[in-house]
Amino acid sequence: MKLASTPVRPAPRFSRSDGVIVAGVAVVLLANLIGLIFHGGGYNPVVDGSLPIFSDWAATVLVWLAVQRSPSRRLHVVLAAAAVTSLTVSDTAYRVFPGDTGSAFGPSLADAGYLSFYLLLMGALTVLVRESLCGQAWPVLLTSTVGALGATSVLAVLLGPALESALAAPFSMPILLSIAFPVLDLLLVAALAGIAATPVRVLGRSGLLLVVGLILFATADVVYAQQVQVQSVAMGTALNGAWAIGFALIVLWVLLAARGREQPNRSSVATLADGTAYTVSAVAAPLIATAAGLAVLLLASQTHVSTLAVALAGATLALAAIPLAFRQRMLNSLSRTDELTGLPNRRALAMDVSSRLRAADARPSALLVLDLDRFKEVNDSLGHEAGDRLIGRISARLTGALRAGDLLARLGGDEFAVHLHHADDKRATAMARRLRAVTARPIVIDGLSLEVGLSIGIALSPEHGSDLSGLLRKAEMAMYSAKSSRVGQRIYSAGDDSNDEARLRTLHELRIALAENQLVLHYQPKVDLPRDSVPGVEALVRWNHPTRGLLFPNEFLEVAEHGGLMRTLTRVVLELALDQAVLWQDQGRVLTVAVNLSSRSLLDYQLVNVVTRMLADRELPGSALMLEVTEEFLLVDRDRARNVLLRLRAAGVLIAVDDFGTGYSSLAYLRDLPIDELKLDQSFVIPMLDDDRASALVASSINLGHSLDLRIVAEGVETAEVLDQLVRFGCDVAQGYYLSRPVPAAELERWLDDRAAAGLVAAGIE
Repeated sequence: MKLASTPVRPAPRFSRSDGVIVAGVAVVLLANLIGLIFHGGGYNPVVDGSLPIFSDWAATVLVWLAVQRSPSRRLHVVLAAAAVTSLTVSDTAYRVFPGDTGSAFGPSLADAGYLSFYLLLMGALTVLVRESLCGQAWPVLLTSTVGALGATSVLAVLLGPALESALAAPFSMPILLSIAFPVLDLLLVAALAGIAATPVRVLGRSGLLLVVGLILFATADVVYAQQVQVQSVAMGTALNGAWAIGFALIVLWVLLAARGREQPNRSSVATLADGTAYTVSAVAAPLIATAAGLAVLLLASQTHVSTLAVALAGATLALAAIPLAFRQRMLNSLSRTDELTGLPNRRALAMDVSSRLRAADARPSALLVLDLDRFKEVNDSLGHEAGDRLIGRISARLTGALRAGDLLARLGGDEFAVHLHHADDKRATAMARRLRAVTARPIVIDGLSLEVGLSIGIALSPEHGSDLSGLLRKAEMAMYSAKSSRVGQRIYSAGDDSNDEARLRTLHELRIALAENQLVLHYQPKVDLPRDSVPGVEALVRWNHPTRGLLFPNEFLEVAEHGGLMRTLTRVVLELALDQAVLWQDQGRVLTVAVNLSSRSLLDYQLVNVVTRMLADRELPGSALMLEVTEEFLLVDRDRARNVLLRLRAAGVLIAVDDFGTGYSSLAYLRDLPIDELKLDQSFVIPMLDDDRASALVASSINLGHSLDLRIVAEGVETAEVLDQLVRFGCDVAQGYYLSRPVPAAELERWLDDRAAAGLVAAGIE
């Protein structure tokens, strides 16, 4: 397998809620700028007072609403929101009490709030860095310090004249604070330069908003510091415009951070020839900082520059001159560590295990590949941050279960590898059971108790190979076999080669099938027993394979599930079913088309919007579609199920519970969730004539459904005797081979026409 860094998440799409955020920040900015444009001379109580105050507080309320709705409410976001609030309070005090300049020994209320802003924002950045570095402080410290010192040397040059004037002037609190604010601004910019210089991604693209906002603050504060020493600075100048724009940009950064929009930019990540991943800023920032330090020293040789600026520039070049080999060793250490968990990564596994296998005293060993079951559902339903926390908790449990000498590495995503030194098949099997046991205990994430399964494949050395790549490939094949057969763990066998090859071939061909419209639907009618009519059909997918013929779902659905194609397949099936519903509607046939949805499809946060858009595009009522869901989805996450089903019900879509009675379930969901139909599983219906208990279950289920005002559908009706019994029990709808097998649409139409004609003949009408 190709060595690569941890995959970068795709950037999120711009949603309607994001548009509301941008519009809100735009209102804040425009309110401030309009006040400046129409300012006029002197103090204006509207444009200098109430309008900016209102816009500032509106932005602050918007920020706290975003924090409240954030699924994680991470500490750095809360601190940043508090910093924005501090700015708003300060600005309000500045405008309401313009004559308050504080005393000779203390700042004014406004100045105290401004100072709090810097402390809170620095705290937010500190927390964010600690969360992101995962204990990798020493390798990061050198490059970040170079970046920070270079930026600080530049700010020392910019502030030199103002500092010298302030030191020469008589002491006053306003002049002292006028110097303090630009120093704090530029120190924050220097800190961000240090963060940008780290080899670890800390700030995503949204961090640029914070940088530009602070630079605007710094620029305005430097100009203010120079002006305030010679004259008072009135409100309504261009400085207020710079502060307003900077405030808006910082607010926008906090809003995006609260919504978890800090994903890195794909284009800013590169990979060295040896597989080491790095960010472009991690290379560019130290180089720019070094160039800035050199420029300051060259400037000092031509003109007067403060001693502080020269000292900072010299420190920048001194750190940058640390031997390259030493810095490379630190970066190599970082490149061998997984950023999220702190575990060895794939590169470290390749180096360490290869050394172990080549050792002269190499003994039998085992390589285990571990994959979390249904981890994608956690990401889809709770978000990537929750998924990251789950990975961190799982890695800690796995680490605690291993023995001295065992090596645990994260391969990427939800996949881990364990190399057991000096292990045979018995020890490998015992360790696999132990690892599955420790991960099976519930983990609480965002208030939800999650039970995570683990599928493990085992390859033994030298029995299955003596090089890492071969062992890794065979362990992965065994893992996929364990996952597909749901046995939990499996030692590699020769049969896994053919199974893995067939699975990969099927997955490749299924991708082609989805692109080339090879999927077709067959329809099985659902007969209303009391009315002897056909109100709807169930759509069942088939694959019209170019060489293997017509394939049934059991031959490809599992591959689609594990291969990440279920979302695409579900949407293709929905499109085919609704397109057919339109054709039947044009023919005057009023039929509800039922489509089965897997649990993974129901976890797709876009599902409801997709369904409603498909119905609207075809001008179909919601009742033209019925979605059949499983008890499993209804029980695993009741709140999410309720939310999804209520939104579908609001669109008029009908809901059926498929395979009712086959799971270990609580019937409480029948009371709480918007369900129209229960489908009795055929495992109860088929044997009910010969099995009194099955018959009793069918009868009691029908009575239960009717008491809850639900329709009952019996699947698996294969004989006239079973159909008659269902009629006696009062069943509402029947479906099965006795009535009709699933057939193509054209054949179903003939069946419907023949049935209608037979009904007319029976009634004596021809």
